Amino acid sequence: MSRYRPPRKPGSKYITAEGEKKMKAEIHQLWKVERPVVTQSVSDAAALGDRSENAEYIYGKKRLREIDGRVRFLGKRLEEMVVVSEPPDNRSKIFFGAYVTLEDENAQSFRYRLVGPDELDPQLGYISIDAPLGKALLGKEIDSEVEINSPDGVKQYYVIAIDY
Repeated sequence: MSRYRPPRKPGSKYITAEGEKKMKAEIHQLWKVERPVVTQSVSDAAALGDRSENAEYIYGKKRLREIDGRVRFLGKRLEEMVVVSEPPDNRSKIFFGAYVTLEDENAQSFRYRLVGPDELDPQLGYISIDAPLGKALLGKEIDSEVEINSPDGVKQYYVIAIDY
């Protein structure tokens, strides 16, 4: 049995200005707030002596590795991201960063925002432009019909509003 994992398909390199701020805030929180506290607790645990059976020391070191890995990932990801802070010239079509209001066959409406894969938040209605619905919406105009293949079958939506 091998541990090989095929490389992940790279996501879009776009991010909103708000998403960039959140990522930078997460880096700051991890590096300037959380890491010093964990480092101090590891240092205190190491001072107690035997480290082989010292759970505080072992889990503290593990948490430090997690923090360092996450900060490294976020830093590299931010370097390659393209921040989209201005709306497009043509606001009648759906592009990255658009707020889109859709209506399904049952006249139920949904409001989504197209964002990059690093900003996903279903609670806020943020969907990725790499998701099937996001891909289907790109370039559409008001009154366009969008069909999505979902596990429940084919779903149809109508674009009723576009905001930036």
